[in-house]
This record gives sequence, C-alpha cells and structure tokens, in this order.
Amino acid sequence: MRVSHSAAVAEWRGRERALRALGIDVKLMSARRWHAGGAETDFAARAGGDDQATPVDTWGRHPALFLYDPRPLWRALGEKYDVIDLHEEPFALATAEVLLLRWLRRNRAPVVLYTAQNLDKRYPPPFRWLERHALRRASGVSACNSAAARIAERKGFAGRARVIPLGVDLDRYAPTPEVPPSKDDVVVGFLGRLVAEKGVEVLLRAAAIEPRLRLRIAGAGPAQRDFEVAIATRGLAERVEMLGPLDPEDVPAFYSTLDVLAVPSIPRAGWTEQFGRVAVEAMASGVPVVSSDAGALPDVVGGAGLVVPAGDAAALATAVVEAATTRRTELREAGFSRAAECSWDAVARDYARLYQSVTSRRVAPKGSDLRRRPLEIVVVAYGAPTLLRRALEPVRELPVTVVDNSSLPEIAALCKELGVRYLDPGRNGGFAAGVNVALDDRLVPGADVLLLNPDAVITADACTALHEALAGDPGLASVGPAQSDGRGHRARVEWPFPSPRKAWLEAVGLGRLQRGATYVIGSVLLLRAEALDQVGGFDERFFLYAEETDWAYRAHLLGWRHREVPSVRALHASGGTSTDPRRREAHFFASQERYYRKHFGARGWRSVRAAAWLGALARSVLLRDDRRTVALRRAAIYRRGPVQVEAQLDATSVS
Repeated sequence: MRVSHSAAVAEWRGRERALRALGIDVKLMSARRWHAGGAETDFAARAGGDDQATPVDTWGRHPALFLYDPRPLWRALGEKYDVIDLHEEPFALATAEVLLLRWLRRNRAPVVLYTAQNLDKRYPPPFRWLERHALRRASGVSACNSAAARIAERKGFAGRARVIPLGVDLDRYAPTPEVPPSKDDVVVGFLGRLVAEKGVEVLLRAAAIEPRLRLRIAGAGPAQRDFEVAIATRGLAERVEMLGPLDPEDVPAFYSTLDVLAVPSIPRAGWTEQFGRVAVEAMASGVPVVSSDAGALPDVVGGAGLVVPAGDAAALATAVVEAATTRRTELREAGFSRAAECSWDAVARDYARLYQSVTSRRVAPKGSDLRRRPLEIVVVAYGAPTLLRRALEPVRELPVTVVDNSSLPEIAALCKELGVRYLDPGRNGGFAAGVNVALDDRLVPGADVLLLNPDAVITADACTALHEALAGDPGLASVGPAQSDGRGHRARVEWPFPSPRKAWLEAVGLGRLQRGATYVIGSVLLLRAEALDQVGGFDERFFLYAEETDWAYRAHLLGWRHREVPSVRALHASGGTSTDPRRREAHFFASQERYYRKHFGARGWRSVRAAAWLGALARSVLLRDDRRTVALRRAAIYRRGPVQVEAQLDATSVS
C-alpha cells in the first residue's frame, strides 16, 4: 500500500506502474486534487487508466499541514499488506494520521517513510514529536537526496536511509535529433515557480552580461511582476519570453526548443533545492543542464551537467554558453546516462530492494543450507601482531579481511604470510570506522559477517556452527558464542539493552532484576547480511565500546533479535590489545554517554548520569581497598562528564 498526495499527478505515478511491472501488487491512495508547479491537478481528469489507484479527499493545501479523509484510509488499512509505503514527510500531519489509523486498525505491516528535507530543521511542537515518533517506528526510509537521508538517521531512524531519486519517464522525455545551436543565439530555458529563491533574477543578470542568450521562462508565481519589471529595466524585452505556466502535456515540447536548461536556484535560510526534477527531464530530452550549487543540485547535475556558484551571474553566463557549444555533445551523452539512473524502471528496482530489506526477516527459512549463505570474517586490528596471529590461524582458510588501524608493516606482513586480505585505512578511526571500511569494500558481497576481535579465538568448525544457528532463525540479526578467558572463566555474552530505568536499578543494587530485549557483545559477533542491509554500518562516533550495542539496538528497533549460542565456544582475552586501563575506562564511559544521548536524549542522559554518580558515591562509602578507589574514580568521571574526560585525555596524549 502506497500513500502519496503527489501521485495526484498522473506522470508521477510512474513508480507504481514500474513496480507492478516487477510483479509487485501496489494499492495506491492519493489526493483527489493537488497543486503542482503552480497549477491545480485533478486526479480523475488525469487518471491515466490506473484502476488500482484511489483518489482521497484532503483538507488543507500545505504538504506538511493537510489531512486525508480518514474513511477510505480506514477501509484500505483493514486489508493485509507486506509493506505500507507512506510517501509523506515524517513531520507531516498526514503521516501522523496514517500511522494512527494503522495502529487503530492493528495493521502490523512494516512502514516505509519518504523524506526530501535536506535542511536540518528543529520543528516546533508537535511537529518535532511527530517526526521523531514516525522515524523511530519506521522500518525503512527513502530519501531523494543524500543530505535528507543522513538527517533522517540523525533524527531517529534506526536503519540506513536509502537515497532513491525522483523518477522520470524516458518515453515521454525522449531526445530529439541533435541540431547544432546557432552561432549567434543560445536559447536558455527556465521551468519552475516564479519566486525569488528559484534564481530567475540571476538568470536575467546573466542575459544582461552575455548578449547571445535568449531566455524562455515558463512558470507562474508571486514574483512574476518583479521579474517583468527587471526585464524592462535591463532592456531585455526582445530577448526574454515569459510563457506563463505550462500544461504538463506541453513540457516535452518546451524542452525541445532549448539549447540549455538553467536551474539557477539560490538557497535561503529555510529553503534549498531538494532534487531538481526538471534537470533530469531536460537531460532525458537531450538538453544540457547548468545549475547552481544549491542543495541537492550538485548531486543531481554534477558529472552530467555544469554546476556554478549560486548567485554568480557571470559564472552562469559563461557556463551556459559552454554547455551549448564546446561541451554540448559531451553533456548530452552524460545527461542521457544520468537520466537512465532516474528512470521509473530504475527507481522501481531501488524501491523493490528497499521493500525486500524490510520484509526479509518475515520470510520463513528454507532449512539452514549454508551454501546459500556465504560467510566473511572481519578483524579490526591495532598493533599486537602476536595476538592477531592467534586469532587468524584457526580461520585462515575462510574469507578473512584484516583492517589495520595501526598501519603497521608487521601486520601487513602477517596477513600476507597467512593469505588473508589486508586493508590499511590510513588512520585510526576506532573500531566502528574500521568495521565500516571492510563493509564498504566487501570480500564476499552479500555474505554474513563475523566480527572477530584480534584478542579472541574461534575455530573454523565453531564458525560453521554459529553460522548454522543464525541461518536457522530469520529473525536473528546477530549471534555470538559462549566465551571464556584463557583460565576458563566464563564471560557474560548476552546483556539487556541499557536504559535510564535500568541505570537506576543498577545504581541501587538491583541490576539482577533487569529484563527485556538483549544484545550480544561484539568480541565475536556474527551479523546477518539482511540486517546489515537494513540497519547499515556502525556509528563511527563510537570510537571504542558500545558500537555493537548501538548497532544491535537499532536492529532491535527495526524488529530484529539477538542471542547467544551456548553450544558454540570461543576464547577472549578482554582488553588484550589495550595497555592503558585508564584510557580504556575513559573510552568505555564516554561511549556509554554517546549511546544514552543518541537513544534517550539529553534528559535521559541526565537521569543516567545522576544514577551512575550516586551509585558510585554509595559504593565508595560501602566498599574498601581497590574497589573503593575504582568507585571514587567512576564518580569523578560522571561528575565531570565522560565525554569531557575522554577529550581531555586525548588532548593530553596529543600534546
């Protein structure tokens, strides 16, 4: 089920048509009437023969403030779906409405959200609360630009937001035969709303600078009169055509009259370009594109068109002439390639992969045939080649990648000797960053990934047994073996997720009463490929410690589980690669602070900090000898703030 007010425009329902061509059954709910590009659009008048789309009345016109008539949605949500794709912003009232109706209907289908918001805005209540609520409960997020994807992740989405472009119909915007442009005139087009931020005034200044430019400006908006005055004032009346708003059916013909399309947008404090669909349409039509560097335009146009600084009329004039003459053929070909990446067929394939990622754990396993589930081992090393050799030798026959954060020649030589892949990131970014280096350059694409500490040892047979346990339960994101140290002392492997409530239980000595979902420590940790695909990599803000807790908690929020496999054993010499216990302690508590702030906010962290400080003070009174010293040191860390303590230690080591 897809809900999208913008699908009132028949052309923008190409996504649904392409999804159906892939064999996906799509029920679409859209606004009955909407305004697009300054013109009113009636769903029924442009239905495009879509009998699987239902128009719904709406109340309000602003994309973030309107509501749907709840009755058709209520009836539709009574049906069963594999995915509910809500193509509205997370902070929008319509998003909150659909999520509420879904909850009342007890519809358990995973929800995918959409975002284009590439400015990191802090909305007033209740929109800030609605946004966080929606993102924390989403199973997937699609974004039309990379900045919007990262913002959604920072604001609470637990997984990896996918960047999927807005689509274009390649049949509708087919290129016309290439005609060499006139040596005397360059016809430059603009299509969009006539508002100051769209940069029409910059385009007019460019025309005043370069007498060969002839402008065709299509669109309507509140700044139209201002632009008409500017045209007359600058003496451009004979070189500028004001065409008014275009009917959607006339847009392809408009592109065919152009030598170049200009998208000269100017970012404002509360607005910037989120995609630039007209740029892709023009590229598909064989028209070179010149844009400003506002918002997402460099991602869309860069490499396939020319990008100039926003507001720079001289640079715009020069680039437009260049695009129409010396680089015309090159930019046409590059534009065709970029447009193909944004075709409805390509967009539908991206959405199909997104839907698969949010439904994979709901599919029952077909036995535990490991031939269908390859395994790859990743070791993040930092010095200690002797320990690393002990870890690698039992698994050297398996696909192994060593990421060497220490960049030591001894580690490189050891990997060459044992026949395992060696990667040098060139810096010590911490454990999370090291893992991500390997995840971004997979030795076995699509494999499950075993993270192995260099101070841990597991046999190849134990790896196979652990892999079988993961393969046998499609709801597991990760599994870990039972662990003991070199003296045979068992270590606790499975822990409840930290929370402010549990911090207070721990502070008053009732930590044994902690219940709830659990995660597995990361010293020997097998990650499911499907979970990695949905959750994404590790958060590199965690330099050392809690990175696996954070990843596991994000997976938990997306519906995954984690568990220990007691029948599989591994050895682990905890802290074996660290020689500074004070620094290790500082990293540990600083990572705890980052975890609580990320998942429970500043208020949650203040609660945890108070609980930890008071608990440590109480222990310093009740305990004696070394335990009292440890408690006092912990109280001091929490009083000063763990992240601040870590920063001071790092500064000291640098100096």
